[in-house]
Amino acid sequence: MTSFSDLNLNPKVLKAVAEAGYETPTPIQLGAIPPALEGRDVLGIAQTGTGKTASFTLPMITALARGRARARMPRSLVLCPTRELAAQVAENFDTYAKYVKLTKALLIGGVSFKEQDQLIDKGVDVLIATPGRLLDHFERGKLILTDVKVMVVDEADRMLDMGFIPDIERIFGLVPFTRQTLFFSATMAPEIERITNTFLSNPARIEVARQASASATIEQRLIEFTPTRRDTAASDKREMLRATINAEGPACTNAIIFCNRKVDVDIVAKSLKKHGFNAEAIHGDLDQSHRTRTLDGFRDGSIRFLVASDVAARGLDIPNVSHVLNYDVPSHAEDYVHRIGRTGRAGRKGVAISLAVPADGKYLSAIESLIETTIPRVEAPWTPGGAQRRDRRSEETEDRDEAPTKRRRRSGRPEREARTEARAEAPAEPVQASEVTETKAAKELPATEVEAENDRRPRRDRGGRGRYGNGDRNRIVGMGDHLPGFIAMSFDERRGGPARSDDDTAEESDAEAVEQEATEATPQAVAAPEAAAATEAPAEPAAEAEAEAEAPKPAPKKRRSRAKKPVETPAEGSEGPDGNAEDAA
Repeated sequence: MTSFSDLNLNPKVLKAVAEAGYETPTPIQLGAIPPALEGRDVLGIAQTGTGKTASFTLPMITALARGRARARMPRSLVLCPTRELAAQVAENFDTYAKYVKLTKALLIGGVSFKEQDQLIDKGVDVLIATPGRLLDHFERGKLILTDVKVMVVDEADRMLDMGFIPDIERIFGLVPFTRQTLFFSATMAPEIERITNTFLSNPARIEVARQASASATIEQRLIEFTPTRRDTAASDKREMLRATINAEGPACTNAIIFCNRKVDVDIVAKSLKKHGFNAEAIHGDLDQSHRTRTLDGFRDGSIRFLVASDVAARGLDIPNVSHVLNYDVPSHAEDYVHRIGRTGRAGRKGVAISLAVPADGKYLSAIESLIETTIPRVEAPWTPGGAQRRDRRSEETEDRDEAPTKRRRRSGRPEREARTEARAEAPAEPVQASEVTETKAAKELPATEVEAENDRRPRRDRGGRGRYGNGDRNRIVGMGDHLPGFIAMSFDERRGGPARSDDDTAEESDAEAVEQEATEATPQAVAAPEAAAATEAPAEPAAEAEAEAEAPKPAPKKRRSRAKKPVETPAEGSEGPDGNAEDAA
């Protein structure tokens, strides 16, 4: 069996590797380290967790052990897609290069530019960076890449998913053409193949195991359930997650819970903490200091559950993770392999449990097709809704089916007709004088007014229509208490005869007053009626008709005639307006 001592590494590097507890290289390390020490370009294809980091750090440290870097001109460059992966690569360099005097700098977002500039100004042998922050330093004139001798691109397929390919192509144009390039990827997408053909020169291709294969030390499970209602699907899923954790019991010492979206990461972490679980969230929108503090807490055991997005799915090497829980089934099949690869590392046993709803069927099919195996289905530890909730809902459904709905009551003619007949059969309740007395503020009214008040009050024998029922011929629906006389006449004619209301009486009184004023205003008609009554005998019917025709007609309603003042006859000898004497009339 081959050991690290057979790979021609620097003795100081071998000493650091032995202290780290590694004796036998992995297949990717065994295939990539020898050509990398020879100075050839390397294309390594292997999934995360197979030791790719040591595959390029060990030969880089051996090659950089001789020489010294100049200010702002790093000697090697390592590109990583995420801050966490870049930080982990930096930790590996510290572990394997502790007996070699090499300097390094970590350029990632969320950290002050000032501290990074100070390290670059002193000169670094190894520069580990994310593409965005590296270009920021270059555009600010703080970095020169013309002295890079070894360039490494780690997790290139993840960079492709995150849209870093244009940045990588630009960075390749800034480094020397004579560099050595080490290229590692989990899959070979067409874009990765194009970059390989463009920037690698006669590379040594090392492909170990089958792409996207799960480790045999990981026990995979799948819990399928259907939420009871669409509006409670999210809460049911969180309840299923808590029930799954409780069902594992003491075996679940810690776990990484993966969600597809950042907003779900925050929601799930908050829900777990609300129910007494020691959980924290980590995703790309958090400050780098918070992310680093959270990862350190998960590593040292102060945090039990790490709710994460796919930012933690690749590159994180935490050996003692007992469980991986997929709160959401990943939309990309390759991400499933990377997620569950966070457990079962270094020969340890691990458990990966996924929660799936009916909408995840197409994603499950793609995952099972990729890993070429069927994920075992297990019984759900909790039923959505619960027994009591289902029983209560069934009882409410039965009560709702038995009771008539509002729509049925509104449109039910038989019920409405029955209520109308019952009201019509009920005897009328005339208003007593005592009731009217209370209505009129303790004023005693005559009997005629009591009857009039009874007519104005609603009666049950008028078809159940209330105050303005069809049985009240002096009230018209919608006309109010005081109906004008000219409107009442039109309704009375349709009912077969005139009807007199209180308003009509008031109008006749107004007409008589107008007629009297007109009669008093006419001088010729002042003494005529008295003289005729004293001298003439009763007239014939024809004469009475003529007298009525000749009699002055009353003035129309609301047109009050203004009687002209009688002309005063000037006395004899008086002067007119022009000062001359006028004749008497």
